[in-house]
Amino acid sequence: MLMPSKVKHRKQHKGRGRKTRIASSRISVDFGTYGLKAMENGWIGAREIEAARRAMTRFVTKKGKIWIRIFPDKSVTSKGAEVPMGGGKGAVDRYVAPVRRGTIVFEIDGVDEVSAREAFRLAGHKLSVQTKFVTKDILF
Repeated sequence: MLMPSKVKHRKQHKGRGRKTRIASSRISVDFGTYGLKAMENGWIGAREIEAARRAMTRFVTKKGKIWIRIFPDKSVTSKGAEVPMGGGKGAVDRYVAPVRRGTIVFEIDGVDEVSAREAFRLAGHKLSVQTKFVTKDILF
Protein backbone atom coordinates (compact mmCIF):
# COMPACT_ATOMS: atom_id res chain seq x y z
CA MET A 1 0.00 0.00 0.00
CA LEU A 2 1.03 3.57 -0.57
CA MET A 3 2.20 5.56 2.43
CA PRO A 4 4.89 8.15 3.08
CA SER A 5 8.27 6.71 3.98
CA LYS A 6 9.14 9.60 6.30
CA VAL A 7 7.06 12.48 7.64
CA LYS A 8 7.99 15.63 9.51
CA HIS A 9 4.92 15.53 11.77
CA ARG A 10 3.29 12.21 12.55
CA LYS A 11 -0.24 13.50 13.25
CA GLN A 12 -2.14 16.12 11.23
CA HIS A 13 -5.22 18.26 11.67
CA LYS A 14 -8.30 17.51 9.58
CA GLY A 15 -8.18 20.87 7.81
CA ARG A 16 -10.92 23.28 6.79
CA GLY A 17 -12.91 23.98 3.65
CA ARG A 18 -13.06 20.39 2.43
CA LYS A 19 -16.54 20.74 0.96
CA THR A 20 -16.42 23.85 -1.20
CA ARG A 21 -13.13 24.23 -3.01
CA ILE A 22 -12.38 23.23 -6.60
CA ALA A 23 -9.03 21.77 -7.65
CA SER A 24 -6.45 24.14 -9.09
CA SER A 25 -3.70 21.58 -9.79
CA ARG A 26 -3.75 18.15 -11.46
CA ILE A 27 -6.79 19.23 -13.49
CA SER A 28 -5.68 18.10 -16.94
CA VAL A 29 -4.66 14.77 -18.45
CA ASP A 30 -0.87 15.17 -18.75
CA PHE A 31 0.70 11.72 -19.08
CA GLY A 32 -1.84 9.40 -20.70
CA THR A 33 -4.63 9.71 -23.25
CA TYR A 34 -7.58 9.05 -20.91
CA GLY A 35 -8.17 10.03 -17.30
CA LEU A 36 -10.47 9.48 -14.34
CA LYS A 37 -11.60 12.74 -12.77
CA ALA A 38 -13.03 13.16 -9.26
CA MET A 39 -16.40 14.94 -9.33
CA GLU A 40 -16.67 15.66 -5.59
CA ASN A 41 -14.42 16.48 -2.67
CA GLY A 42 -13.30 13.82 -0.24
CA TRP A 43 -10.56 11.63 1.13
CA ILE A 44 -9.41 8.64 -0.91
CA GLY A 45 -7.66 6.08 1.26
CA ALA A 46 -4.52 4.14 0.37
CA ARG A 47 -6.50 0.89 0.31
CA GLU A 48 -9.01 2.36 -2.16
CA ILE A 49 -6.20 3.52 -4.46
CA GLU A 50 -4.62 0.06 -4.38
CA ALA A 51 -7.95 -1.69 -5.02
CA ALA A 52 -8.67 0.60 -7.99
CA ARG A 53 -5.17 0.08 -9.37
CA ARG A 54 -5.56 -3.71 -9.14
CA ALA A 55 -8.95 -3.62 -10.86
CA MET A 56 -7.58 -1.55 -13.75
CA THR A 57 -4.39 -3.61 -14.10
CA ARG A 58 -6.31 -6.89 -14.18
CA PHE A 59 -8.67 -5.59 -16.85
CA VAL A 60 -6.06 -4.18 -19.25
CA THR A 61 -3.69 -7.15 -18.57
CA LYS A 62 -0.27 -6.49 -20.14
CA LYS A 63 -1.14 -3.68 -22.51
CA GLY A 64 -1.24 -0.05 -21.55
CA LYS A 65 0.39 2.07 -18.85
CA ILE A 66 -1.35 3.42 -15.75
CA TRP A 67 -0.40 6.55 -13.82
CA ILE A 68 -1.59 7.27 -10.27
CA ARG A 69 -1.81 11.05 -9.91
CA ILE A 70 -2.60 11.21 -6.18
CA PHE A 71 -0.62 10.07 -3.16
CA PRO A 72 -1.93 9.34 0.36
CA ASP A 73 0.27 11.57 2.50
CA LYS A 74 -2.29 12.76 5.07
CA SER A 75 -2.46 10.78 8.30
CA VAL A 76 -5.82 10.01 9.94
CA THR A 77 -5.88 9.04 13.60
CA SER A 78 -8.38 7.02 15.58
CA LYS A 79 -8.76 5.96 19.18
CA GLY A 80 -9.71 2.46 20.21
CA ALA A 81 -13.24 1.33 20.97
CA GLU A 82 -14.61 2.23 24.41
CA VAL A 83 -11.74 4.57 25.24
CA PRO A 84 -12.85 7.30 27.69
CA MET A 85 -12.68 11.00 26.89
CA GLY A 86 -9.29 12.62 27.26
CA GLY A 87 -5.97 10.91 26.97
CA GLY A 88 -4.85 12.84 23.90
CA LYS A 89 -5.09 12.20 20.22
CA GLY A 90 -5.25 8.63 18.97
CA ALA A 91 -2.60 6.74 17.04
CA VAL A 92 -2.22 7.00 13.26
CA ASP A 93 -4.74 4.60 11.74
CA ARG A 94 -4.40 5.10 7.98
CA TYR A 95 -3.23 7.48 5.27
CA VAL A 96 -5.52 9.29 2.83
CA ALA A 97 -5.17 11.54 -0.20
CA PRO A 98 -7.34 14.67 0.04
CA VAL A 99 -9.03 15.11 -3.35
CA ARG A 100 -10.88 18.18 -4.59
CA ARG A 101 -13.53 18.33 -7.29
CA GLY A 102 -11.87 18.25 -10.72
CA THR A 103 -8.68 16.39 -9.75
CA ILE A 104 -7.40 13.74 -12.17
CA VAL A 105 -6.96 10.60 -10.07
CA PHE A 106 -5.73 8.05 -12.64
CA GLU A 107 -4.49 8.17 -16.23
CA ILE A 108 -4.07 5.42 -18.80
CA ASP A 109 -2.43 5.14 -22.21
CA GLY A 110 -1.82 2.39 -24.76
CA VAL A 111 -5.39 1.04 -24.83
CA ASP A 112 -8.44 1.88 -26.91
CA GLU A 113 -11.22 4.08 -25.54
CA VAL A 114 -13.66 1.23 -24.89
CA SER A 115 -11.10 -0.64 -22.77
CA ALA A 116 -10.14 2.56 -20.93
CA ARG A 117 -13.79 3.33 -20.14
CA GLU A 118 -14.36 -0.15 -18.74
CA ALA A 119 -11.13 -0.09 -16.70
CA PHE A 120 -12.06 3.29 -15.20
CA ARG A 121 -15.61 2.10 -14.52
CA LEU A 122 -14.22 -0.80 -12.51
CA ALA A 123 -11.80 1.53 -10.70
CA GLY A 124 -14.52 4.10 -9.98
CA HIS A 125 -16.53 1.52 -8.06
CA LYS A 126 -13.62 1.12 -5.65
CA LEU A 127 -13.34 4.85 -4.84
CA SER A 128 -15.39 6.77 -2.26
CA VAL A 129 -15.94 9.78 -4.55
CA GLN A 130 -17.97 10.11 -7.75
CA THR A 131 -15.77 9.97 -10.86
CA LYS A 132 -15.99 10.80 -14.55
CA PHE A 133 -14.15 9.56 -17.66
CA VAL A 134 -12.21 12.30 -19.48
CA THR A 135 -9.99 12.38 -22.55
CA LYS A 136 -6.94 14.44 -23.39
CA ASP A 137 -7.61 17.53 -25.48
CA ILE A 138 -5.23 17.04 -28.38
CA LEU A 139 -4.71 20.23 -30.38
CA PHE A 140 -3.01 20.02 -33.80
